[in-house]
Order: sequence, then structure tokens, then C-alpha cells
Amino acid sequence: MWSAALLATAVLAVTAACGSGSGGGETADGKIKLRFSYWGSDARQKMTEEAIKKFEAKNPTIDVEGEFSDWASYYETLSTKVAGSDAPDVMSLEIRGLREYADRGTLADVTGKVNTADIDAKVLATGAIDGKQYAIPTGVNAFSLIVNKALVEQSKAELPDDKTWTWDDYVALANKITAGSGGKVIGTQLSWNPAYLQIYATQKGEQFYNGNKLGVTPATIKEWWSIMQNLIKGKGAPDAAKSAEIGATSIDQSLLGTNTGAMGMWWSNQLGAATKASGQQLDLLRMPKIKGATVGGMFTQPAMFYSASSKTEHAAEAAKFIDFMINDPEAGAIILSDRGLPASSKVLAAVRDKLPEADQKTLTFLEENKSELSDPPAAPPKGSSATEDIITRYSEEVMFGRMTPDDAAQKLITEVNASIAG
Repeated sequence: MWSAALLATAVLAVTAACGSGSGGGETADGKIKLRFSYWGSDARQKMTEEAIKKFEAKNPTIDVEGEFSDWASYYETLSTKVAGSDAPDVMSLEIRGLREYADRGTLADVTGKVNTADIDAKVLATGAIDGKQYAIPTGVNAFSLIVNKALVEQSKAELPDDKTWTWDDYVALANKITAGSGGKVIGTQLSWNPAYLQIYATQKGEQFYNGNKLGVTPATIKEWWSIMQNLIKGKGAPDAAKSAEIGATSIDQSLLGTNTGAMGMWWSNQLGAATKASGQQLDLLRMPKIKGATVGGMFTQPAMFYSASSKTEHAAEAAKFIDFMINDPEAGAIILSDRGLPASSKVLAAVRDKLPEADQKTLTFLEENKSELSDPPAAPPKGSSATEDIITRYSEEVMFGRMTPDDAAQKLITEVNASIAG
């Protein structure tokens, strides 16, 4: 995972760096060269390169050079380039890193430079900070539960009514799946994603961030951990050591992706990747609720954003490339839902019939649950890029029994608050 300290240091350095700007400059044959950074799987790289070729065919005076890396090294590589005044012209960001980059002057305001007429205003607003549009959302998704129904049924367990099930039901189901399969299939995989804690906290009536402080109480964090402890105790999830090991892997190597687990929590746009990895039919479920909760806590969020460097020497061309990736139906037909279901309503309408079955399920799931999903959250405080690492670290300490939940919850809150204090 990427380090908030490294990121903050890097983007601070770029504000003091002297260089003459960033970006690709020109090619030997006089074409304008744009550099575009992004992360992902081999499949994403292949489809992105195909979209780039389509853009270049439509814009013969522009060459786009993709700078691709896996997720684990993406932000470290990008922040190093930014610190050295060598930022790509166009870069992919996620919401946790947006304010970090924008507040340091790394990103260009693209208000009015990219067509956003067909993007939902609430989704678009997530890429704006202090009235400036620093990022354009690629598409939307929701943090959900993915289930392999066949493995559930083979374990002689029954699928829940996901409109009414509780966290106790979730634990009981996972434990039953493991027992019913003789341990060949594990019920579920633990997740320490902040989105999971955010959903649970919302069900308790708590905000995840309250200004520049974590809004989640120690009691809620301890309750959240107790779900995981009960799963480990009942063997519905792997033990602490195995959970820590698989928690650092991609969805391809997850229990769900390798057909050794029946459930897992992932972003909805990852259903396609999980389905491809497992080779089986997978489905999305609503997250369980706390008994008596009046809201489910699930929310939509941009899968990622495209941003232009404030240092680019080719601002117009950078904006043109972003516009193409967001608004061109031909780009949409190549990328489909890999970066979330297309943010542009026109592109979504153009490609919906072309979406693979798994992506059709994702679209149906989001449309059916639209009334239950909260509005996309605003970009979190600067420093929030460290939150997932902090949550993961203290969660593992509790699961391994090296810290008490009381002590770990207090230290987690203190450390997150220090990171986002501004």
C-alpha cells in the first residue's frame, strides 16, 4: 500500500522544485507527446493501450505514452515523478489521494475544459475541491459483498435475504459454509477496507470523517472487530496469519477468485475480475446491517479519477485526452466497466448492451439499490491516504491477540487523527 508520509513528502517537494514543467514534450517527428499514468491488471493495460490507439487515430498530431504499474507500486512511482518535476500530463488518482495532490498545487483546474454535462452532478462534485474541478470521475461503484452461490449451496447453507440480514446472520452463514464443506471452502475473507468500517459506522449513525478528525467511536471499532473475531473463532474466515497473508493479494488470488472461499467484500466494479478469476458465476449482495439500523450505509463512489498536471506544457491536449476517455463512446466500448460503470450517462447508454454478464449484474445491482445508496462522499481530508494502512495494522494486532481491542481502538483513532490534522 502507498505511504501517506511518502506521498506528502513528494507532493511537498514538487511545490519547491524548480524544473521547467512536466509532461511528454514532442516526439522526433514533431508530434505532441502526452504521458498518462495509471495502475491495474494486465487486462486493464491491454484495454487502455487499445483506447490510446483509438485516440491517436482520431488525433494524429498527438502521441500518448502510457505509464503503467501495478497497484502496490503506483503511488510511490507517481509521487517520485511529481517530486522531481516530472509529473505525467494526465494521471489516474483515487479519492483518497485527491486532496493530497490538489492542495499542493500538483493538479490543474479543468473546469470548462472537459465536457461534464453527462456526469451526475453529485458524482462530479467528488472531484472538486474549493470550487475547482481538479479531477473527472471515470465511473462509479459501491463496496459490496460478492458471493459464489454454487459454493454456498454445495456447503448445504442457504443464501440470505440480503434486504434483511444482519451481521450475526453473516457470521453464522460463513461459519456454516466452512463446516458444511468440511473446510474445503472457507465462508468468507476478512476485509480491513475503510469502506467496510465506514458502512458499519454509518449504520451506527456515525460519520467516518468529521472534519479533520475520525468520526468513528472506539465502541464502534471494537464492535466491528468482534465480527471478524467471531468469524475466526467459528472458522468462517481463515485465522489471523492466513487472513493477513491473503489480505495483501489481488482479487485474482483471493479466496473468492481461487474458489476456496464463498464470499468476500470488494468494490462492485471488481465483480468482472473476480468472475474471470474464479471461472464461476458470482453475484453481488447488499452488506448486512446492524439489527435495528435504519440505514444500510452503502454508498456510491467514483472508481477513480483522471487529472491533468498543473505543470503540463500541453494543457489543451491533456484535457482533450481526458475528454476522450470520459465521453467518447468508442473509448467506452473498449474500457466498459473496468474503471467503474461509465460516469457519462451517454457513454453508459451506448455500451450497456455490450457489457459482459458480470458487468450487467453490477449495473442492475446499482440501479436496483439506487434509493438505498448514499450520495458519493466528498474527497477526504489531506493525510487520509494513510487510513487504510493504519486500520489494517491495528486490525491485525487485534486479530493476532497482540493488542486488546480497547488499546488498539484508541491508538487507531489517535494515529488517524494525527495523519489528517492538516
